[in-house]
Amino acid sequence: MNNERTRVDSEAPMLSLENVFKSFLHHGDVIEVLKGVSLVINSGDSLAVMGASGVGKSTLLNIMGSLEPPSKGLVKFREFNMYQMDEGRLARLRNKEIGFVFQFHHLLPELNALENTMMPALIARFSKKKAAGMARDVLVKVGLERRMTHRAGELSGGEQQRVAIARALIMSPKLILGDEPTGNLDWLTGQEIADLLLQLNRDEGVAMVIATHNQKLAEKMSKKMELIDGRIR
Repeated sequence: MNNERTRVDSEAPMLSLENVFKSFLHHGDVIEVLKGVSLVINSGDSLAVMGASGVGKSTLLNIMGSLEPPSKGLVKFREFNMYQMDEGRLARLRNKEIGFVFQFHHLLPELNALENTMMPALIARFSKKKAAGMARDVLVKVGLERRMTHRAGELSGGEQQRVAIARALIMSPKLILGDEPTGNLDWLTGQEIADLLLQLNRDEGVAMVIATHNQKLAEKMSKKMELIDGRIR
């Protein structure tokens, strides 16, 4: 995939959705969540996805991140149809090209900050020594150089979310997807995490799509959209 990626980097959007629908069957009823969503994400973009709770923001991010196929429509990463990839190639895409940051950080409590951050590199079969070096570098970027050996329970909520961001960044992904990454934090800590994400977007050129209720974060991003009744308004 590396050669393919190099060939198309300058030719195609980072991610594109064309007329995407998503519905679920619930107790015999069809629940339509997304109703023809189309959008384009280019390298370096930062997009805020706004909307009420339950409107489909998380579903949209899952579809973007290769975690959940649409019921109908086309999802392309570069020029490749994401949901026509076999599972092995899709897993490599998730591991190397897309980073995820969630409202709840999902750190492993028995591991320290360094070990949690290393996990994607170990999954990609880097040596433990190489993965540790990569993790140290990215933890320094997110301001945790003094907290690397602390377990999750010994870190504050903001520090835990910084570890989650470091874990998302360790493989140098081209796209970060954040699902309410500041939603479980107090206001001040949430602002610090929002500023960190925006700084990474500027400094690293990583494209970001963030589902958020944080209006101040949304206003700082290069693009903003709102989901209403399954459609972009």
